[in-house]
Amino acid sequence: MEYRQLGASGLEVPVLSFGTATFGGGNDFFKAWGSTQVEEATRLIDICLEAGLNFFDTADVYSQGLSEEILGKALAGKRDKSLISTKATFPFGDGPNNQGSSRFRLIKQVEGSLKRLNTDYIDLYHMHGFDGNTPVEETLRALDDLIQSGKIRYIAASNFSGWHLMKSQAIADKYGWNKYVGHQVYYSLANREYEWELMPLGLDQKVGAIVWSPLAAGRLGGKYRRNQPLPQDSRVAQGGSPIPEAVINEEVFYNIIDTLYEVAEETGKTVAQVAINWVLQRPTVSSIIIGARNEEQLRQNLEAVGWNLTTEQIKKLDQASEVPTIYPYWHQRQNVKLNPLPKFY
Repeated sequence: MEYRQLGASGLEVPVLSFGTATFGGGNDFFKAWGSTQVEEATRLIDICLEAGLNFFDTADVYSQGLSEEILGKALAGKRDKSLISTKATFPFGDGPNNQGSSRFRLIKQVEGSLKRLNTDYIDLYHMHGFDGNTPVEETLRALDDLIQSGKIRYIAASNFSGWHLMKSQAIADKYGWNKYVGHQVYYSLANREYEWELMPLGLDQKVGAIVWSPLAAGRLGGKYRRNQPLPQDSRVAQGGSPIPEAVINEEVFYNIIDTLYEVAEETGKTVAQVAINWVLQRPTVSSIIIGARNEEQLRQNLEAVGWNLTTEQIKKLDQASEVPTIYPYWHQRQNVKLNPLPKFY
């Protein structure tokens, strides 16, 4: 397993991390992801550790805490060998303070996550989304205090806009507080908007990307083919996709699928492995979150590393997945000498 430094921190993380949203199946949405219980979760985590994957991602809202509980039980006796990432911000529980990133709420959510995970500290703590109601200073000061207390080690953002992240980094720098070292983002061949602003920002500010849904909620997993019926056993068909159907350009999508099958044949790898490996080769990417409902899926995803697509294969996939940029990016790209693109090759 390859390890990479997470942003500007000294923390090294495996290029593949394991997402545990499939643990629990606490409601219909998460049941479409999976309903893994403790015994199977323990087996999956043991397989990960054997492969050198020691980074496990969860969130308080995944099955309303059940994912954290199962992960904590599955890591019993193995906590010292593992890195745990969890998150807060979205609605959890009842009452007027059941969401957001206020000091009041973050302290409460950290304490709850520690209890559910059965651990004394969280290695990487994410703001699951930006809270536009709470002053950024309040959020960052609370997070800094939690780091000083030893309850969390590093902090990261998730699903932020460029200005959300840059404002946060500037305020943290102003007061000498800990900065976000990672940004958990959606990025796949099906949707490359991350490249337009967040990737250049990550390069400039040394914020490592932790990529969620590199297979676009399973759309790039090998079940979809042009002119064939949509798979009814997919997460999309079962209502468990976090990616709206409207953001997927159908014609571009099937061009991507055709090219993925072509490259998969060239490499002797699966379509899913090629799609994950493409993301792995992109600038700023520190780790890619893979999920699995069972051991077979996990072992297949683990084989997405240890080899690289050729530059020509990457260019072929880039061409198939290219879409027009929106303003101001198309205007900026008219003069790439003033606005250099990330170095993809």
